[in-house]
Amino acid sequence: MRKKSGLLLSLCLIGLILNIPLIVSANRLPELATATKLVASDIHVNPIENLPADFIMGADVSMLKQIEDSGGKFYDKGVEKDCLTILKEHGVNWIRLRLWNDPTDADGKFLGGGNNNLVNTVVMAARAKALGFKFLLDFHYSDWWADPGKQTIPKAWVGLNLKDLEVAVYEYTSEVMQTLVKAGAMPDMVQIGNEVNGGMLWPTGKTWKEGTEEIGGYDGFASLLKSGIQAVRDNDPQNNDPAKRAKIVIHLANGGDNKLYRTVFDALTARQVDYDIIGLSYYSYWHGSLDDLKSNMNDISERYHKDVVIAETAYAVTLNDKDGFPNLFGGEREQYLGGYKATVLGQATAMRDVMEAVAQVPKARGLGIFYWEPDWIAVEGAGWKTGEGDAWENQAMFSFKGEALPSMNVFNLVKPESGSVTIPATISRTYPSKLDMTLGETPTLPTKVKAAFSDDSIRDVPVTWETPDSSVFAKGGETTVQGTVNGADLKAILTITVSTQKNYVANSGFETGTFAPWIVDGDSDAADISKEASNLHSGTYALHYWKGEPFAFTLSQTVMDLPDGKYSLSAWIQGGGGEKTLQLSASDCGGETQTVNIVNTGWLAWNTPTISNLAVSGGKCTINLKVVSDAGSWAFLDDVSLVKVD
Repeated sequence: MRKKSGLLLSLCLIGLILNIPLIVSANRLPELATATKLVASDIHVNPIENLPADFIMGADVSMLKQIEDSGGKFYDKGVEKDCLTILKEHGVNWIRLRLWNDPTDADGKFLGGGNNNLVNTVVMAARAKALGFKFLLDFHYSDWWADPGKQTIPKAWVGLNLKDLEVAVYEYTSEVMQTLVKAGAMPDMVQIGNEVNGGMLWPTGKTWKEGTEEIGGYDGFASLLKSGIQAVRDNDPQNNDPAKRAKIVIHLANGGDNKLYRTVFDALTARQVDYDIIGLSYYSYWHGSLDDLKSNMNDISERYHKDVVIAETAYAVTLNDKDGFPNLFGGEREQYLGGYKATVLGQATAMRDVMEAVAQVPKARGLGIFYWEPDWIAVEGAGWKTGEGDAWENQAMFSFKGEALPSMNVFNLVKPESGSVTIPATISRTYPSKLDMTLGETPTLPTKVKAAFSDDSIRDVPVTWETPDSSVFAKGGETTVQGTVNGADLKAILTITVSTQKNYVANSGFETGTFAPWIVDGDSDAADISKEASNLHSGTYALHYWKGEPFAFTLSQTVMDLPDGKYSLSAWIQGGGGEKTLQLSASDCGGETQTVNIVNTGWLAWNTPTISNLAVSGGKCTINLKVVSDAGSWAFLDDVSLVKVD
């Protein structure tokens, strides 16, 4: 919807070069860009203070049966064991399984990705229950992957109107619940839909509009949710005991996006949807900082008086690839955004930190986490779709040979009773930073730099810089400045590059975190300043637009005190496309308005619309971005530039 997310959408990124320059950024990190070795050694993980005894240490193992059927095997210290047994012995206490209606093609052949029909799901659920796991059932209400960018209606339900679809959802959900109860595998928690940022069972339950399509909006979405929820309640043998009945989860992706969660759950609250828990997907390399996640969980748990659970999270353990099919966590960029090295220790620390964030949600409303597919090793025949490979094996908690990794111990080591002691992480090195400027700008040196820590986290640390050589600011060129990092006897390095071309645009990259001096005329609620790191061209912020209904606005800034002459106006923009009008223009510059049309072509497919040889006279020029769109179009605008070229 607003940003592609979830496994299936993310696969469209494969083949893109994910190398986004940063105004204040780490340079290419040598040891991070190198494939890392999986070491079979013990690791240290700090315990989490006051961690509840019933904290959810969950694992989604929806691929497991297909992996086993394809010949995959699992080991712990060289001994072959049942994967579920290994997980349990390492502290996992919940299992999550997705359910697809009919994951087959027109010829009745399985689509892959787990082949998670009811028969296979019951088999795995019964196995998990027999081992003492609690069980979260994840209804996708689709024949295959459902996520924020697609909620495809099952083929058996195509053409049904809202009322008939409500009946279909109720009857199907009832059948599933009755089957699980008979198998002794009653779920302890049930998701009604998967990553339903924009609704489910599109278009009947879709909440945002594309073009002229007819959608059910939040009314349709809420009605379908209610049908599924009622079916769970009606078929739960312990429904009359609120303490024991299955808890209902409504699950969104983009766990750091508070605006999204407020929008969706305000709408569902207004429609009196009955649920117990808010589920979040949180992948730190896609969904914002840990602080963003904490802030969102704290807000929504209090605002809606609901418990929260991380329904999906994961982190890479290596940059190596096993099967030649490109991995979604592909390299340096994901490590930089994610905040941890792709190592055994880095994977464990990343999960430990997410668990601590959940455990700290006020009023004990943070229930726990589910690690998404720790079992998904690369095995021929068990790819994300039939005939293709595994894009996730470097985020499993098993080695490429199926050996349990030390990072899996995180589920036990975080418990206070584990005997693990707290060892504060120390800085092991700093990463070089750079600052790009133009002549005439006043340098604002970064207050923090990236540093690697002994727990393999990568964090921002405060820095104090020496006085830079001021001559470079007047004539252009490059200079290097050293800094002192607080709490470590280490130097930080900042390379300042001053272009001889002055950029006359104020707040050109929205780095103030606000619009000013930009002005938004029209549907101003469609635009906001975003700090989603994975969507920025540079720096910390960018302008983002999206709205779930048709919208139109113009972003403008009038630049004053311009010397007469020829200029070049440009910007960086990426988005999903589909706008009716998307134009960058220059007006009131002393001549005719000049315009360039923009066509966005996809996530991270950056465009650089440019107006060259722009004649300016009279000392001013107004820069405009005009957007007219049906519902659902989105983009990120960054680094607007107006430079004199003669």
